[in-house]
Amino acid sequence: MVDNAFNRAPQSERLHIALFGRRNAGKSSLINALTGQQVALVSDVPGTTTDPVMKSMEILPLGPCVLIDTAGFDDSGKVGDLRTERTREVIKQTDIAIIVTDGTSLDDEASWAVSLKQANVPFVAVLNKVDLMNEAPTTLLADIAKRLGCDAIPVSAINGTGLDLLRNTLAGLMPESEKQSLTGNLAQAGDTVLLVMPQDPQAPKGRLILPQVQTLRDLMDKRCIAICCTTEDIDSTLAALKEPPRLIITDSQVFDIVEKKRPEGCLLTSFSVLMAAHKGDIRFFIRSAMAIDRLNEQSRVLIAEACTHAPLAEDIGRVKIPRLLRQRVGDGLGIDIVAGKDFPKDVTGYDLVIHCGGCMFNSKFMLSRVMQCRRQGTPMTNYGITIAHIKGILGKVSLP
Repeated sequence: MVDNAFNRAPQSERLHIALFGRRNAGKSSLINALTGQQVALVSDVPGTTTDPVMKSMEILPLGPCVLIDTAGFDDSGKVGDLRTERTREVIKQTDIAIIVTDGTSLDDEASWAVSLKQANVPFVAVLNKVDLMNEAPTTLLADIAKRLGCDAIPVSAINGTGLDLLRNTLAGLMPESEKQSLTGNLAQAGDTVLLVMPQDPQAPKGRLILPQVQTLRDLMDKRCIAICCTTEDIDSTLAALKEPPRLIITDSQVFDIVEKKRPEGCLLTSFSVLMAAHKGDIRFFIRSAMAIDRLNEQSRVLIAEACTHAPLAEDIGRVKIPRLLRQRVGDGLGIDIVAGKDFPKDVTGYDLVIHCGGCMFNSKFMLSRVMQCRRQGTPMTNYGITIAHIKGILGKVSLP
């Protein structure tokens, strides 16, 4: 049976659309109307939606999406403040935002519009519940557009008014990063690409890890000829080819082994490097890798993993990279490890942040961490670039 990952776009590769608004503004009803399903719980009781709720859907003309329903940003009290903080955290992973309002007050909406602009999140305003209004709200729509600085669309989640216009407006706000290829200009139609994929305890029997699946799909979409092998079979695989491959994509952990075996003229990169370019800021990551040369036993390094798997033997982030760093710097090097969405709000105490490829995060969320590190003056790189630099082959790695 084919793994589920081949049949559906992973959440990290979907367009993240978040709905923000006051309690009972109609956010949940709008999500249900957009999807044509009862995805979100709807109630007349204010504050029904507490924690952010995510739903993966296919919505034309947008394609694969994640719709995020959030708690009302006017929630109050101690618990309400916590809900509002969680709603604010959603901005970090939002590609496009919808501010939902009934037009009764725009002060909070205007404040959140400022936050979205500061985070470089494109957004649109929706005047919901127009089916309950006695006349066309032209003046109100103009006021909303002026106060929030964006398009304002009249919508009824009940009778469907304005939904097609909203979908098309969202499609127009889609960021360019959503349209980019994972392998960039490293591979074109007809190119032969060899993927070296070690099958260790971190890749349990019966499945491939997500970056390998995503890279395979990207090459198939480009009409490339993708050939896969394990590290042990590189020699026999290359010997079986009439001509050397245009590109070899390897697991970063065996960079040095593969580099020694690659044919002359063959490009070399890794899954992690591809992810760095696709999700983050690869130029910043490469510059930041130079901070490895300045580490000493009084330095502190933060290693961040996107996924929250139970680590197995020889885990790359928890075991292999710390071992490489301490072999280079000394056993006194301080290393902290975080996973999932746990990430310090202040990283100024670290001399370097080393992040995984981020296959479980969308690009917007990864870039929010890059922006934080830049703002706080802390270098940030990723697993693949770290390993290539330590092993002295970063200059031989091709970047998309």
